[in-house]
Amino acid sequence: MEIYIFKSAACLAILFSFYTLFLEKENMHRFKRFYLLGSLFVSFGIPLIPFTIYTEISEAINPIVIMDASEEIVPENIFIVDYLPVILWSIYGFGVLFFSLKFFRNLSYMLLKIKRNPKVITSNIINVLLKNPVIPHTFFSYVFLNKQKFEANEIPSEILMHEQTHAIQKHSIDIIFIELLHIVFWFNPFIYLLKHSIKLNHEFLADQAVLNKGVAPANYQNLLLAFSSSVNSPQLANAINYSSIKKRFTVMKKHTSKRTLVFRSILVLPLLAILLYGFSEKEIVPILPVSEEIPSELFMTIQDNATREEMTEYNTLAKKYNAMSQDNMRILSKEVVRLTYIYNKMSDKQRKDAEPFPNFPPQPEAPKDPKTLKAPKVIKGINDMDDNIPPPPPARVEIVSDPGNKSNIPLLPPSPPTPEEPLDHVIRMAKQNAAFFYEDQRITSDKAIDLLKKNNNLNIQTTMFDKSNPIVKISKHGIKIEN
Repeated sequence: MEIYIFKSAACLAILFSFYTLFLEKENMHRFKRFYLLGSLFVSFGIPLIPFTIYTEISEAINPIVIMDASEEIVPENIFIVDYLPVILWSIYGFGVLFFSLKFFRNLSYMLLKIKRNPKVITSNIINVLLKNPVIPHTFFSYVFLNKQKFEANEIPSEILMHEQTHAIQKHSIDIIFIELLHIVFWFNPFIYLLKHSIKLNHEFLADQAVLNKGVAPANYQNLLLAFSSSVNSPQLANAINYSSIKKRFTVMKKHTSKRTLVFRSILVLPLLAILLYGFSEKEIVPILPVSEEIPSELFMTIQDNATREEMTEYNTLAKKYNAMSQDNMRILSKEVVRLTYIYNKMSDKQRKDAEPFPNFPPQPEAPKDPKTLKAPKVIKGINDMDDNIPPPPPARVEIVSDPGNKSNIPLLPPSPPTPEEPLDHVIRMAKQNAAFFYEDQRITSDKAIDLLKKNNNLNIQTTMFDKSNPIVKISKHGIKIEN
């Protein structure tokens, strides 16, 4: 939570600084309105956007001992209570309560003024006439005016046009939105600055609408000075405030060309890209290089479930291979290793909801040139158990002369070795950390051995990829052992 607050505050600070330096004094008020409101969505949304970064496990990484929470050693008779989170959340709660009460008090004040005072409707604008001397201000479609001046026609049409622009362009929606965010993020100082800029830009928009009607800027500025006041206006209303008059006069004289408007608008795009890269949520997922072997038990210790991105990757690859014909299937060993790796991380529920594990055919042996065929060197303890080592060449038949046998009948070659029993094959595959499937359902090696002990007449299909990660599929269709 603390990281999210820091990231959102940093994003809002950068966006507001960009607005102050490049946009505030420019005559592009409609764009600035959407920029200010969009800054809020971007600042509070970017830290929630997840990005997955895949990194290979390096051989140089030292072994990591992972300890369950139940194995954590805690000294007896020592109780540590951290009161800091309780204090901070209590302060935050009091702040939310205070600003919530303030917001509803201001809202009730506006509604009571509308209800208790006479109203005059003019062109879908409701003029609320107040007995007290007030500066004109607007709340949604309601324009609050002094009753005596309104009935005596002492309020200039330019001032009425200014307030009606606030109502027509729905500026109160922006104010209510920023006030609600202020309640939740009252501790963020940039919320206050952004709220002031949003209200000031509303005044720019209203001034621009009046000047576009052909009103002389000098006369209009004199009217604003006459009707402005240093008295604080209602929090939820748009009002002519004296403190912003000087800046408004400066912006009225400013002319922004279309070229400048387009250029400064385009500058926002690289800024958003930098914020997205720098403040989004990043999830680092370790992946296993094809050349390395890590027992599946380690994966289950590091993470019990596959992530959402891994599930999407698995389903995409599984659909791809399940849609292929068994007679014409093109298999990439890297993708099969990735499928097996993700499948080992899945929980039982994830495996039930996911695509079935593809039924890969046995991998054919590459053709070999008889001229270059040589028996591989067998090293004890390293490759003496490898399934891919071809059997030794047959014994050479020698013709032996037998004094008692004039026909010189050759001696018979030795009998071929006895084929491997299914149970022995499964036990050997279990020692090589194979992935076992029974009727397309993932099972453990102990379960596979138990099945063979109960029924030795089961079909066994073994698939090897790059001399590693064997996949053994067991089904009820007779005895058949494939490598």
